[in-house]
Amino acid sequence: MADEGLRRHGNASGFADASNGAAPAPGDRVLVAMSGGVDSSVAAALLVEQGYDVVGATMKLFCHDGDLPDRPCCSLDSVNDARRVCVQLGVPHYVLNLESAFGRDVVDDFVREYERGRTPIPCVRCNTFTKFRDLVAKADAIDARWVATGHYARVFDGALRRGIDPSKDQSYFLWGIDRQVLSRMILPVGAQTKPETRAVAHRLGLEVIAEKVESQDICFVPDGDHTKIIRQRLGDGTNSLKPGLFVRSDGTIVGEHEGYARFTIGQRRGLPGGFREPMYVVDIRPSDRAVVIGPREELLGRGVIAREVNWLVDAPRIGQRVEVQVRHRAHPAPAEIVRLEDGEIELALDEPVAAITPGQSLVLYDGERVLGGGLIERAHRARASLPVLAA
Repeated sequence: MADEGLRRHGNASGFADASNGAAPAPGDRVLVAMSGGVDSSVAAALLVEQGYDVVGATMKLFCHDGDLPDRPCCSLDSVNDARRVCVQLGVPHYVLNLESAFGRDVVDDFVREYERGRTPIPCVRCNTFTKFRDLVAKADAIDARWVATGHYARVFDGALRRGIDPSKDQSYFLWGIDRQVLSRMILPVGAQTKPETRAVAHRLGLEVIAEKVESQDICFVPDGDHTKIIRQRLGDGTNSLKPGLFVRSDGTIVGEHEGYARFTIGQRRGLPGGFREPMYVVDIRPSDRAVVIGPREELLGRGVIAREVNWLVDAPRIGQRVEVQVRHRAHPAPAEIVRLEDGEIELALDEPVAAITPGQSLVLYDGERVLGGGLIERAHRARASLPVLAA
């Protein structure tokens, strides 16, 4: 069923609207984003089991060519799996066509970032603009007070927190959502591990998805080759896919490459050999299409600047101690906020951190609580200091 059918469902009677700030209660209507995978399916099933008025919605985000392999999301099979689960649960299921907005907000940004020599993180933008902006708008259209997903994170006491399972925690990808959305989010699987989620699926008889393999790829890059979407969007002559040079930091030319979009900070694969120590990508220069390589020491940063900062709590203060993550799988690193201005933040790191990558997310934590985050602009080799106040 299409968006029009979803709007019709919004006129169903018997919905008890929750007041602002209220806690979820059985009988409340919840719009659940369902990808056809085990996590979102179990999220919906748990809410049904707890007595909520559940409406399932699968977002159509991207169309692939027919010769590409099927993936757990954005495919007809996945839509059908979500529909089968909803039929089994006895709840409505709708398909939301968000392809145009997703292309504008996520895919176009993805290719622009690579063209700028950065490494984008499309899951963050998808959560920020698609799952927790566009989905909330659809929820409003059907008088759904709550929105739910299968993310491994938790919301309580007005704060976004890490998921219970450290190996599956997805709070890193959620820093960009509107703070006001927190009061409407339900994340049913965030308080359990992945094996527990699969066990719940078996217990509830959801065998169609209980052992479904999850994708590690970007949904619109199903074969893992992101240069195809760059070429498709920007053309064969785009700067990021033209040949260029490998250089050392001192300018020494050490080889040639087939396009800087094929590289990211910290990468070792595909670099020239013959050095006495391992070499890494330490910088990418779109202006002359150079990929700069160097030893690990040149990969370390002792300070970091991020822009487009979004806070999920009241903005912290200069001098405040926090923990930061510069990649999803990176260990939290102790740091101090040394500058806050005009949507930009600068932090001094207690210890050097490797592969701080422009375009990736910098996420700030206070223990398990997410404070906010931003997009990494650049790293500093030297540790920044707090500003000296005038006497």
